[in-house]
Amino acid sequence: MIDLKPIIQVAKETVETEAKAIQHLATLIDEEFARAVAYIFQSKGRVIVTGVGKSANISTKIVATLNSTGTPAIFMHAADAIHGDLGIIQENDTVICISKSGNTPEIKVLVPLIKASGNKLIGLTAHKESFLGQQSDFVLNAYVAKEACPNNLAPTTSTTAQLVMGDALAMALLNLRGFSSKDFARVHPGGSLGKKLYLRVSDLTVLNSRPEVSPGTDLKKVIVEISENLLGVTAVVDGEKIVGIITDGDLRRMLSKVDNIAGLTAQEIMTKNPKLIDNDAMAIEAMELMDRYGITQILAHENGRYTGVVHIHNLSKEGII
Repeated sequence: MIDLKPIIQVAKETVETEAKAIQHLATLIDEEFARAVAYIFQSKGRVIVTGVGKSANISTKIVATLNSTGTPAIFMHAADAIHGDLGIIQENDTVICISKSGNTPEIKVLVPLIKASGNKLIGLTAHKESFLGQQSDFVLNAYVAKEACPNNLAPTTSTTAQLVMGDALAMALLNLRGFSSKDFARVHPGGSLGKKLYLRVSDLTVLNSRPEVSPGTDLKKVIVEISENLLGVTAVVDGEKIVGIITDGDLRRMLSKVDNIAGLTAQEIMTKNPKLIDNDAMAIEAMELMDRYGITQILAHENGRYTGVVHIHNLSKEGII
């Protein structure tokens, strides 16, 4: 049988090694980092991120983060660049070249070509004194003392450091651009993330029926209204104003307390002053209210006028929860 303790120990040591390296990165962010961010912000072109091996994999993630936070970016594999893909780089583009050593053969071929084209070069490397570090207009220092690999060979801590430095760059640019949640929703229209940012209560209420009774409605009709609309709830409405709510739970609690239900009306069993949400509010706000008060439905209104019901199943179906 395999001893589990060494497995746990190695995993913990890996996390601890990388955590220490990331903490140290904060001390390496300096004015040169800030100047690189400022240059990209003021540039009229895109950001081209390039690397080879594991650094290429990190490059693609940094590109995705930049694009999703307001900075147009493209990935260019360093090996492919010298075989035709160099044409990706346009006149005003800024190139970020990622390499732990800064001395790989592909980098040594690529860097002079970038410099010859007149594009600014940002080197993201663990070795400022390397070929890449010496040739770059700006250097982002991603130094790590050692890899998490016990042989100090497999890129682990170094690639994590590259990734974090890329995130720091992207977030600094996001802050400069004043990139808001509305901007984020614009570039993330699909999936649950986008829906959390743009889906509104009104988008959900239209999917449901709109059960309602008046305060004087007798109990039998209340039960029918709740049953037929399949939402487990009905609003109690006086004119257009919401004055109460009746849920399946209210009915069960009432039946456990009352022997004779004849003559009972909605106003006698309803919960007064129910939790409401504005029809124009974000769907995520409806979820937060339901979670806070431990409820599964919430009534929506527009300027006090009842507009419908949001059910927790709506939120689940849309991927909000």
